[in-house]
Amino acid sequence: MENRSKIIVRTSIIGILTNLGLVVLKAIVGLFANSIAIIMDAINNLSDALSSVITIVGTKLAQKKPDAKHPYGHGRVEYITSLIIAVIILIAGGGAIVESIRSIIENQTPSFNIVSLILIAVAVVVKIVLGLYFRRVGKKVNSEALKGSGIDALFDALLSLGTLVSIGVALIWKVSIEGYVGVIIGLFMLKSGIGVLRTSLSSIIGERTSKETSEAIKHLVCENPEVKGAYDLIVNNYGPDRGIGSIHIEVNDDLTAKEIHPLTRRISAQVYEKFGIIMTIGIYASNNSDPTINKIRNDIRNEVLKHDTIKQIHGFYCNQEIKSISFDVIVDFKDKDASKLIKEIHDNLANKYPDYQFYIVEDKDFSD
Repeated sequence: MENRSKIIVRTSIIGILTNLGLVVLKAIVGLFANSIAIIMDAINNLSDALSSVITIVGTKLAQKKPDAKHPYGHGRVEYITSLIIAVIILIAGGGAIVESIRSIIENQTPSFNIVSLILIAVAVVVKIVLGLYFRRVGKKVNSEALKGSGIDALFDALLSLGTLVSIGVALIWKVSIEGYVGVIIGLFMLKSGIGVLRTSLSSIIGERTSKETSEAIKHLVCENPEVKGAYDLIVNNYGPDRGIGSIHIEVNDDLTAKEIHPLTRRISAQVYEKFGIIMTIGIYASNNSDPTINKIRNDIRNEVLKHDTIKQIHGFYCNQEIKSISFDVIVDFKDKDASKLIKEIHDNLANKYPDYQFYIVEDKDFSD
């Protein structure tokens, strides 16, 4: 596949050239028709060109090599880029509303003609094509900045369509409605900007690994015959195509370090090759060959899973020599006092198995 950054830059350059062409076209039509709506539309296209420039700059910065201060690279710059584009969308939407209200108050009457109608119709088609193109490429290369620009372009097409309707109404019925249309479209732009802003902020804060990705990684890991289960998957994103993570695998407790070493190396290579994630592998030992231990395990599992907010129990290990039992539990984020719940489980099990020491570890629900 072609280099991701090259695709983003090329797409952004197409957007810049297209928007600059529309700026010139709409500015000429707006000035001759004395239409505040068309002039604002031209300014909005200028902001779109600026968004594409910001996307290019962000993509280039994100590709900078890791350094001593940023050892994980600069990939998260792309999230900041989409954040800036969201702000531009909000400013454009707010500006459209303000200018539209002003044109209503001042009762401005533009002077349209058939040529204006045709030129704006062409602009609508161009913006729709550009918006769909941005969204398609944005999804293909997982670029929030391009997807945000695509949404912005489609709303621009809606804005131009509103202007087109205004021109038609003015030509046929001699009534100016462009101010009211501009207010409605401006509100839609604000809604779009807020959506892009939320997505950008969520990416910057750090999101849960998607269910599809989580299941695919665990399935790949469990395809290795030595692996009895995969748990505690954590993936930290340092950009849309850059991740560092960790996972625990359960293996028989009679495997030697000589056998575990190539296994973990193989799994790390498999995950990196398919998902581009640098993965650290932790080990859970499984001693389920002993019938007595199996009975204890099943009994404890049933006891623990009686609690609605316990999503999973794993990493169970019973050491009969020193009489210790350890396991991990995943507590749902809905439980507001996980430590209290774990203490309750610990006390119940200690009463039931007084000869054993229990070590219960709370795991966070990092993946679906």
